[in-house]
Amino acid sequence: MTIRAVVRGVGHYLPERVVPNSEFEQLLDTTDDWIRSRSGIERRHFAAEGQGTSDLATRAARAALENANLVPDDIDAIILATSTADMTFPSAATMVQANLGMTHGFAFDVQAVCAGFIYALSSANALIITGQAERVLVIGAETFSRIMDWTDRGTCVLFGDGAGALVLESQTGGGTNADRGVLSVDLNSDGRFRDLLYVDGGVATQNTGFLRMQGKEVFRHAVEKLAATAHTAISKIGLDDGDIDWIVPHQANLRIIKATAQKMGHSMDDVIVTVQDHGNTSAASIPLALSTGVAEGKIKQGDLLVTEAIGGGLAWGAVVLRW
Repeated sequence: MTIRAVVRGVGHYLPERVVPNSEFEQLLDTTDDWIRSRSGIERRHFAAEGQGTSDLATRAARAALENANLVPDDIDAIILATSTADMTFPSAATMVQANLGMTHGFAFDVQAVCAGFIYALSSANALIITGQAERVLVIGAETFSRIMDWTDRGTCVLFGDGAGALVLESQTGGGTNADRGVLSVDLNSDGRFRDLLYVDGGVATQNTGFLRMQGKEVFRHAVEKLAATAHTAISKIGLDDGDIDWIVPHQANLRIIKATAQKMGHSMDDVIVTVQDHGNTSAASIPLALSTGVAEGKIKQGDLLVTEAIGGGLAWGAVVLRW
């Protein structure tokens, strides 16, 4: 028998404020058509004043726990993927732990920008299969609206705020690719490309800074690397790209999503797409897409999924799991 990290529950939260593309027409030299044609984004959500990343994460966590029919006392660990934690320290994960009234176990943040949820999912899987935790709450949450340069039309129209969460639980499987749960992981990074996507602030500058991106270069790397990492993760368990039921990609840009699906030999009917409604929510985008896919009745128990992402670092990776 093999220990697997199986999804027990899923949930998400989006701030109340919805920002359509038309709102940017009043601030920038841009149009709804321009934004849609280059990104596929139609609207996004922005957090309210005083609403932090940990607040969004807590709401998503509660939704996932309710979906799993569990309470905080049933959880051993919290891993929160974010690049926009409320404070430099303590971690946003410990804030969620406190908000949930959880006084046992442990909690920590993972920072790999848009690939953060993949890294967090990998970390949770490792905790479970090594017996360090039985149930792990894995969250992706961001408030990227707080690091936008509102004069840069190439970036500020792309991002949104939100949070999604999964509850992973230790279960036994037969040790084959027919098992439920996380089946394989592929993680990568290359720090030589740090200048393609970064925030120009931090401890060294003593200010928060703004997101900066070389869009064309990021696009090129994304199309090249996302299909490759997904293929690697799938091949690790002796399967082919065609065996996948659902591709659940990082929701950054519709053109990237379409190109990746094409490289993998899948039509868009096999892809969960939420970028039109959420924008790029960085580490929150994959759990948001997973939760939406389940809520819409698309993702069902037994389905084979591959989820992949690339973000600043550059950092990228993929996870294959059976729902």
